[in-house]
Amino acid sequence: MKLVPLGDRVVLKQLLAEETTKSGIVLPGQAKEKPQQAEVVAVGPGGMIDGKEVTMQVKVGDKVIYSKYAGTDVKLDDEEYIIVKQNDILAVVEN
Repeated sequence: MKLVPLGDRVVLKQLLAEETTKSGIVLPGQAKEKPQQAEVVAVGPGGMIDGKEVTMQVKVGDKVIYSKYAGTDVKLDDEEYIIVKQNDILAVVEN
């Protein structure tokens, strides 16, 4: 199966959280904060959303940082994804 987002929505796959802090403390599963960094898996077509022209500014493969409480969690074929609106994406991480 494949997720195809509509409108200005973007499907993200969350990147794994660090299990050890910079000072060397190992964090148990429930103490780890959900990372806000993800990879773009699919991008909607954009277009006219609520009477405004929306151009998609991210593309598949981009690493992004998204708003902490944004999106809807979805599980499909044992994979977990987050579907967010494009304006919930705060930045693209460039190398």
